[in-house]
Amino acid sequence: MYPLSQLSPGRRARVLQVAPERRRLLALGLRPGALVEVLLQAPLGDPLEVRAGEAFLLLRKEEAQAVMVEALEEA
Repeated sequence: MYPLSQLSPGRRARVLQVAPERRRLLALGLRPGALVEVLLQAPLGDPLEVRAGEAFLLLRKEEAQAVMVEALEEA
């Protein structure tokens, strides 16, 4: 388990938990059990473009650090 901010572009993961003070992220679809994929990452890791289900999100590094994920195996 590690923060979404550490997931490399092209990798997929499952959300395990979101920091309780980040309700906005839950409203955007980053709920426990959701599948996410990092699409792009700016040079210093901020922001991060993520697909969560059918939604495309831009997250600041600080927000992505509040989302704990487990990486999925590559097919």
